[in-house]
Amino acid sequence: MSAVEIQEAVRRLSRAEQETLRDWLENLLEDRLELKEGFKAEIEAGKKDIAEGRYRIRRP
Repeated sequence: MSAVEIQEAVRRLSRAEQETLRDWLENLLEDRLELKEGFKAEIEAGKKDIAEGRYRIRRP
């Protein structure tokens, strides 16, 4: 099935079916993401800062 055929098929879906497809696709893509080492290090540094009391609370 070509990309054009898929696009046409998606357009024929009901709004609810399109939203279900979007949710499924978002989950599929999210599952394929990898945490880069630099981002992992930032997360760990943030956790350490919080544990050591170095944080601020933002009030809306």
